[in-house]
Amino acid sequence: MNRKLYTDGSYLKNNPTWHLEDSEWKANNILRMIEKNKLAPKTICEIGCGAGEILVQLKDKMDKKITFCGYEISPQAFHMCKERQGDRIIYKNEDILEETEAFFDLILLIDLIEHMEDYYNFLRKIRHKGHYKILHIPLDLSSQAILRSKPLERSRERAGHLHFFTKEIAIQILKDVGYEAIDYFYTAGAIERPAKSLISLLFKLPRKLLFGINKEFAARLLGGYSILVLAK
Repeated sequence: MNRKLYTDGSYLKNNPTWHLEDSEWKANNILRMIEKNKLAPKTICEIGCGAGEILVQLKDKMDKKITFCGYEISPQAFHMCKERQGDRIIYKNEDILEETEAFFDLILLIDLIEHMEDYYNFLRKIRHKGHYKILHIPLDLSSQAILRSKPLERSRERAGHLHFFTKEIAIQILKDVGYEAIDYFYTAGAIERPAKSLISLLFKLPRKLLFGINKEFAARLLGGYSILVLAK
């Protein structure tokens, strides 16, 4: 991870909302995974929590006995988090790897590992800091993205993505570092969230039609999807 990008204000300049508008949609998908697998965490942590709104959404929709903690290295994002801190939810402008005693029932890694230079090492180090992990990983690699090239360039320049994944690569990475992938499903952000460009708007209908026929093929051909994985 290029830490300077997230600490000197550059990322905030490119993403002034810090993706706040996507938080409810992401939280609903996380809840879907939790309920589908009948998880009952008492403590939930999000690493790289950004503006902190995903945890707020989860707090409002889950059992009142659950406590939440968000870690964020960016001082700009942490400033946004502090506005949301309250009962049962705290935020830390710290690196969880520096806390030797930290442990949670469920760790959330939402759109995070694609930003890290050495995500293998990071995943190994946090493995014993939580029982379950839920990862949301964008599937940037698709036929149309490779052919056009611009989508991958934008993901790198504006969103800070250093690595690009397919579903198969993402799941294999987890196995490589000793995780067990328990469950996964695709999330269709390009369909379910508002289009952010004219091209995204034009692709919306074909993506929706193809996704309804064959999710795997839609992700590989047109892109615009991510994968949500439950692992331990």
